[in-house]
Amino acid sequence: MALNKTSQELAALLEQVSHDLAKAMNGNSAAAQRVRTGTIKLGKLAKTFRKESVQAGKSAKKGAKKKTAKKAAKKPARKAAKKTARKAAKKTTRKVARKGAVKKRVVRKAAKKKTARRR
Repeated sequence: MALNKTSQELAALLEQVSHDLAKAMNGNSAAAQRVRTGTIKLGKLAKTFRKESVQAGKSAKKGAKKKTAKKAAKKPARKAAKKTARKAAKKTTRKVARKGAVKKRVVRKAAKKKTARRR
């Protein structure tokens, strides 16, 4: 199991870095250098651990639970129906808003003409 090995390496490296950090705080410049290089290694190892743990989680989910074919087929159909309903609602509201804006423009123009005639 790679995840187990990676976690052991991560723990050992963390212990070494913390030990060197204590020395570096006392003024040991060689220990400070070891801490800097150790943190770089720690970051790389942490990324590897993260990838392996995600992969292990995915493989555990596959074996634990499987969806039935009917449920899996229904979900995309429901999502598609919701999307089309949303799009239709947006289009109608846009049309109504446009019509309202056009009516307002026409009313404004008519009002301007009336005031121009009066002058």
